[in-house]
Parts: sequence; C-alpha cells; structure tokens
Amino acid sequence: MEPDDKSKLPAANSGESSDTPVSRRDFGRDFIGSVVIASAVLPASAKGASPPESGSANAGATLSCSLTINGKPEQLAVDPRTTLLDLLRENLHLTGTKKGCDHGQCGACTVLVNGRRVNSCLSFAIMHDGDKITTIEGLATGTHLHPMQAAFIDYDGFQCGYCTPGQICSAVAMLTEVKRGVPSSVTENIADVQPIHLTDEEIRERMSGNLCRCGAYVGIVEAIRTVSGGNSEGDNA
Repeated sequence: MEPDDKSKLPAANSGESSDTPVSRRDFGRDFIGSVVIASAVLPASAKGASPPESGSANAGATLSCSLTINGKPEQLAVDPRTTLLDLLRENLHLTGTKKGCDHGQCGACTVLVNGRRVNSCLSFAIMHDGDKITTIEGLATGTHLHPMQAAFIDYDGFQCGYCTPGQICSAVAMLTEVKRGVPSSVTENIADVQPIHLTDEEIRERMSGNLCRCGAYVGIVEAIRTVSGGNSEGDNA
C-alpha cells in the first residue's frame, strides 16, 4: 500500500472522482470562492440575521400633542422623534424660526416656551404637550411691532437677518429674567441682585448663547439696553 499522497485530491465540486492532481492552492481558492458565492445568495434568515425589533413595525406611529402656538390652540399628531424646531418649520410653516447649527450652539432657533427661552432644535415637540409657544411671528400684535423688534430696526441690530428671530426672542425672555432678579455670571452681588443694573457686560453675557456671524453686536446691545429702560418684561412674552 502506497503512502497517502496529499497533493492528489479529488476535484472540488465535480461530483465524481478525478485522477487530475489538485494543488492545495487550487483547492483553497475553489473552496473560498464557493463560500463567498453561497453567502451572497443566501437569504437574510440563513445568514443569521436578527429578526426586526418588536417596535419597528410602528416606526411611523404618531402621538397626540396639544400646543398653544402664538395664542392659537393646536391639536397635532406628532412623530415622537420630531423636534420642536422641525414641527414649527415643516408642519406649521412658521419659518421665522431658523435652523442654524441644529446642535444648540448658535441660538438661531430660540423660541419662548411659557415665557422662557428654549433652543427648539434640542427639544422634542412631544415634550411640550400643554405648553404655550411663542415664535418671532407671535411677538408682534397685528402690524404693531414688539418694542424689541422695533429697537432692532432702529439700532441696526442685524445685517443678513438670519439670526435675528432667535436674537429677538432671546432678548425678550432675557429681560423677563432680569425683572425676576435672575443673576448672571457677571452680576456683581448675587446676594442682593434687586435691581439688576443691566450694563453692556450683563447684556453680552446673558445673550452669549446667540451668535451673530455678521457681527452686529453693537446694535443688538444698544437695542436691548433701550428696551430695558421702558419695557423689561416684554408685552407678549
């Protein structure tokens, strides 16, 4: 009996024996190629794919949400993944509120929620069920501008205007905070903050979350300072 000759192997996938010698390299190549082809044509279930998650069938489900937006009650069916910003712009077509960085860093999307300023790009709409939302469109009364809007015009508090709706909403809420005696990091005496003297430094610090890439900060500060002398709360905040 002759010793085994491992260099002489049956032809791969031929279905019958062959006396043609097959090298280890050829055998390995044919074997790997067969595996690759089989894996490409097998259905997903045969590849060990995990079944879909139980909730995936309801990925398009909506939830009921009641909001009062600019004084108007709204009953909405909201995808729970929708941000407040996208709800305002895409669903309600209130496009005055701008999408800037979409990461809560520029302030262009600032709106008022129950009188407080909020970055609407970082907040899910469904979280505000029952809340009162005021956007830049809701600050004016008919054709009568809010004092902050008028001041931004008078003191050239904008150039391209993209950040201006967020700047104005933020400024209105900021003056409400000042009236409540909320200190900032530059307030001299936080043990006795009433009344807060709204210096330029205070204004800049309190508005630091709203960026103006045009650099209209001088006009913005002047507008806020002017309004703070006559209306530190805001008529429609």
